[in-house]
Amino acid sequence: MLKLGGNGVYLFFQLVSHCYEKGAMILTSNRSFSQWNEIFGDPVMATAILKRLLHHSTT
Repeated sequence: MLKLGGNGVYLFFQLVSHCYEKGAMILTSNRSFSQWNEIFGDPVMATAILKRLLHHSTT
């Protein structure tokens, strides 16, 4: 599993925040949402990212 460091997590958060409610974003993952805390290493950032990604999501 690829884990993002502090700077990588921040940059990904900035990307997601920039696109939030402005356009579409497609992401794929073989990890469940509950495992995203492990990937980002920061449960607060993982929650913030997931909230933005899932707010208007459809499956």
